[in-house]
Amino acid sequence: MTVEQQMMERSVRSAMASAAVGKVARLPVPEIARPVITRVLYPSPEYRKFCNGYIPETGLADYLFGTSGQDVNPDKIFARLRWGGCFVFISTRRREVEEVASKFPARGFIIEQSPDFVRTGPRWLPLPLLTSKIHYFIARKVQLLLPGQDTERFTYQVSLERHDDPKEPYVVLKEVPSAESVAMRLRNRFPEVSHEIIDKRARKFTEKIFPTFLTREAAVLMILQEHMAPPYNARVPRVIDVEKDDRGFVRRLRMNWLRNGGEPLPQMEFARQSADLLRVVHDIAGVIHLDLRLDNFVITPGGVGFVDFGSSVRVNENLAENPLLESLFDELMRTSQIQRMLEKMTISGAVTSSAISRGFQKVDKAVDFFYLAVQFNSPHANPDLAGLILYDPTGRDAKDLSRLTEMILRPPDPSSPPFKSAKDILHGVERIMLKLDQRPRGSTTRPE
Repeated sequence: MTVEQQMMERSVRSAMASAAVGKVARLPVPEIARPVITRVLYPSPEYRKFCNGYIPETGLADYLFGTSGQDVNPDKIFARLRWGGCFVFISTRRREVEEVASKFPARGFIIEQSPDFVRTGPRWLPLPLLTSKIHYFIARKVQLLLPGQDTERFTYQVSLERHDDPKEPYVVLKEVPSAESVAMRLRNRFPEVSHEIIDKRARKFTEKIFPTFLTREAAVLMILQEHMAPPYNARVPRVIDVEKDDRGFVRRLRMNWLRNGGEPLPQMEFARQSADLLRVVHDIAGVIHLDLRLDNFVITPGGVGFVDFGSSVRVNENLAENPLLESLFDELMRTSQIQRMLEKMTISGAVTSSAISRGFQKVDKAVDFFYLAVQFNSPHANPDLAGLILYDPTGRDAKDLSRLTEMILRPPDPSSPPFKSAKDILHGVERIMLKLDQRPRGSTTRPE
């Protein structure tokens, strides 16, 4: 049996064990929805691939159904759907369907299927007197945030946009936000600051900072596609097109949609694929992500992927050649969530490895593999991934990965740690999967 076969066999056994520990309760589909599912949804490959009747009772869903008498507030539906997920409303009353549909476009949705109807009964019996109409519409969640919602971090305007390629009917549109929307966020966050200063800062963000980072992201994605061979290059975004301003800065970037979904992965397989992809990004493509939070992970039918390379740099890139970039990254390395955690864990003694501490307030690969090792142990912190990673905090995978993380962060000899790269972490995960974790902890030889 080959190494890959051994690891796959262990992944399958782990998945079966994890599934047995924590089965997810399912919501029943309203009986009135059956004709719509049979005639409209089931013929769609998307429905069969991402739902096929499975609606989790908690967490995020790919499809939700509603009907008369239920709470179908668009904002509540928005909170329960994955990005790109669909809400299907069904009723025997056409006017009710039209009224409910009218509420969704202003709340982060587009109408995927305008109000329409199907008839009950078999297809071969279309007689109006012997069948009845079931009215419905389908709305798709295309915004990441509800209109008017804000986050702690400044973000671009990111949404799904219809595309004319039938193989990729939706693409991700990432664009520089308007100065007005940035000013509004700043005023909400800093009410004591004058409007004049707020407006000046908003213009700086939208005229210099955001276009600079979006232009860099487009360039980095090109590098990834150029240097990463299949199947790895399908696990990072691919540029479809860009729109530039008269200075040559990218204002709008369209990428293929790496959609969360598919069969859930065991926690150990999630760790292995993440470390393997990071190894390729670092060592083959020569890119450092620098913002590898769980929010920037996806789990697609093709495996674990990374998104949002807006803060990325090339290995050995000389940022000092551009004073603006140098100052922006200096600020980022002092204030980012990852750097704040690294500082806190270093002060508390939770991180002692010299290979990781070298990344404190610096642009370094260590920033990525430090946060990767930490996040092995809390894979459900991102609700988008909760239904896609089989995680039992008391199970073997969790305990083994916790011990691995401890060894990565706090090695016996901090000055000579056995884990100095994503490649080392990958080998550590593989040794656990192959039951070879009894090897000397300093060994990083890849199993044959």
